[in-house]
Amino acid sequence: MLKAIRRYLLASSLLLVVSATFAGEQPFNQAQFDRLNANGKPSIIYFHATWCPTCKVQQPIVDRLAASAEMKNVTIFVADYDKEATLKRAMKVTQQSTFVVFKGGHEVARSTGQTREQDIRTTFANAL
Repeated sequence: MLKAIRRYLLASSLLLVVSATFAGEQPFNQAQFDRLNANGKPSIIYFHATWCPTCKVQQPIVDRLAASAEMKNVTIFVADYDKEATLKRAMKVTQQSTFVVFKGGHEVARSTGQTREQDIRTTFANAL
């Protein structure tokens, strides 16, 4: 029994390490975004709405890109378009399906309504 618990704890620890290695997608968190920007780490804010048809087309593309090796050091924040009013005003975002890309603590690219994977990949590449 003790051996099984140790294996479980080891596996859980490894999973946490692997998860931390790949930035991936996560809900928007202002403190974490500010920390990444202050440290010059690349990030993307994706303004998403569940009711948005364009966002529904974008989501599987964003998922694939977030899981790719080239994006492993980029954090993709998913901001709920309907709930993040303060963030939208601060970023001057007026439409859902908008990507705002940051590198070195500054905005370096922005796009709205892209649905072709290559176009989204090109926008995201600005974070690298």
